[in-house]
Amino acid sequence: MKSIEVLLVEDSAGDVLLMKQALAEEPVPINIHVALDGKQAVEMLSQGLFTPSVIVLDLDLPKLSGLGFLEWYRADVPLVVFSSSSKPEDRGRALQLGAREYVQKPTDPTEYRRLLSQIVRNWGTPPPVGAVAGT
Repeated sequence: MKSIEVLLVEDSAGDVLLMKQALAEEPVPINIHVALDGKQAVEMLSQGLFTPSVIVLDLDLPKLSGLGFLEWYRADVPLVVFSSSSKPEDRGRALQLGAREYVQKPTDPTEYRRLLSQIVRNWGTPPPVGAVAGT
């Protein structure tokens, strides 16, 4: 079984730990690559050392914000914003810049884990071989 490569762009150590714990419970192997800010994420992707299956992006980041990263990012890898921001303008701008989905981080740890797991399963798992889009 091929592993899912997740690029997690998150500066909160607590969120990184919670995300790693949540994804460790998944039935498929998941490799998590962490960028602590938007600038580091740009550098990691530019080096091409791995190809993520999905990018999970926070918006409130140092050095280069999540929206700044989205302005730079132009690839076919699905990117999902997972942010505490409930501002409609953040959601709208992120989706306009190419995020496939915008999910507000819940405060409940169980719901947080469930949503993160759902994001990775929905966007990081390739469709079955022979699957036709839209069916």
